[in-house]
Amino acid sequence: MKKSKKGLGIVASSLLALSLAAIPVNTMDTAYANAEAKKYLIAYNQSSLPSGYQTAIKNAGGTVLSAMPEIGGVEVSSSDPAFLDKLGKNSNVSAVNVEKTYKLDNVDPAGADGQRVDVTPDEDGTYWSQQWDMQKLTHNKDSYKIETGGAKVNGNVNHKAVVGIIDSGIDADHPDLKANFAGGRNYVPAGGYYGNVPSETGGESNVKDTNGHGTHVAGSIAGNGKIKGVGPNLGVRAYRIFDASGSAPTAPIVDAIVDAANDKVDVINMSIGGFDNLKYYFDGTRYTDIADVLLWKRAVNYAVKHNVTVVASAGNESLNYGDKKSLTDYMNEAYAVPGLVYKGVAIETPGGTPGVITVSSSNKWSTDGLAFYSNYGNSFIDVSAPGGDNGPLYDSLYRNDPAGNYLNKRDFTYRTLSTWPTYLDRYATMVDNKGYAYLHGTSMASPKVAGIAGVIKAQHPEYSPSQVKAAIKQTALDYGKKGQDALFGFGDANAYTALSKK
Repeated sequence: MKKSKKGLGIVASSLLALSLAAIPVNTMDTAYANAEAKKYLIAYNQSSLPSGYQTAIKNAGGTVLSAMPEIGGVEVSSSDPAFLDKLGKNSNVSAVNVEKTYKLDNVDPAGADGQRVDVTPDEDGTYWSQQWDMQKLTHNKDSYKIETGGAKVNGNVNHKAVVGIIDSGIDADHPDLKANFAGGRNYVPAGGYYGNVPSETGGESNVKDTNGHGTHVAGSIAGNGKIKGVGPNLGVRAYRIFDASGSAPTAPIVDAIVDAANDKVDVINMSIGGFDNLKYYFDGTRYTDIADVLLWKRAVNYAVKHNVTVVASAGNESLNYGDKKSLTDYMNEAYAVPGLVYKGVAIETPGGTPGVITVSSSNKWSTDGLAFYSNYGNSFIDVSAPGGDNGPLYDSLYRNDPAGNYLNKRDFTYRTLSTWPTYLDRYATMVDNKGYAYLHGTSMASPKVAGIAGVIKAQHPEYSPSQVKAAIKQTALDYGKKGQDALFGFGDANAYTALSKK
């Protein structure tokens, strides 16, 4: 997805890569920017909460919405325009800023793609012949002979490793996923985060996927039916952070990272990507996103210290993360609103956060170049993985003229096929029945690496996150320039080579 527009430090980029589409007008941004009460994020000086913090927040004109004691963070609501100045004078506060809200651009699939993909199932009723990505990742199922992530016992699956998916939820009853569904947690309150989503009823256990993205990610990790994932017997646990409007503030996302670590998952996948900025101005007043950046860092560090491997997508803006000026220029162009000027360094979150395995997107047909949309950069990308694209014809036309209209030149079968909620309306790139869809993006690449991390942990439960990361990098297929490079990092991650390592 392209990014939503961002104003007053309130709205970060859209997170989920369902497809590549035009930037829409985000009416929620304006409504929230003009709202009397705003949400703020506080990062204290230490990774814990100081005594008396609630009183200090109240005295500054704020109300505590949620606390994150493990990482020294608090989410606050205040209608006092001087709240930032008042609380910023507190010696216990390291940083405070208007909380970022991540927005999914929920583009109508029919309008985006215009057609569906008709695929005939294989003789055994599966879609394995269409899963070019899994054929490559598993060496045509050879990795399954080494490790699947668990084992069936008396009709049930004993999961040797569990992957936490911080996303839009999961269709827990999907026939390809239900045996591997390991529960989850919902962070979306009744009415949604801003009280404007009547369909949201709250409930901690309500992880039903109302978007489809999380279910597609889950299938790439642990599908076991008509489609296969990297680890067909891995457990998947849902942490639902997006409401039905496609919105999620920073607080529930970092809270989900901490909760997943406390739940003792082995791996976290975040097919998420946005930009924080360390210095920008609105109508001459200086703002910063430092509190968001600090809490992202602390949450990831907390997970890694609790023996959790964290994997994230690199983003879909075709940007070179090593060129900091181009990132700032991009933000001024993509998030432009009157009076808003970005001056500081842009930081991709969570992909640019220390401790994360950051994944770019490879495609079916080339070992020299990434998918046309994938972000890249030296010391940014750890590995690549198959995220798919629209095929070589579309790629060549797009690279020669990015502004051109080549929608009729796309071949959807070059995208990646995975599970889709059975109860959602037919998606434009769905196959012959409900429950399966083709998508492309770094969001589709990241779960492949999370799945590899999962089966490595199943094979070697004693491995630390650094050892899992090293195993993935050392066994990646050397695409692009020889050795580590800006596009593929250490190479294209591969489950078979990782599990075959002696």
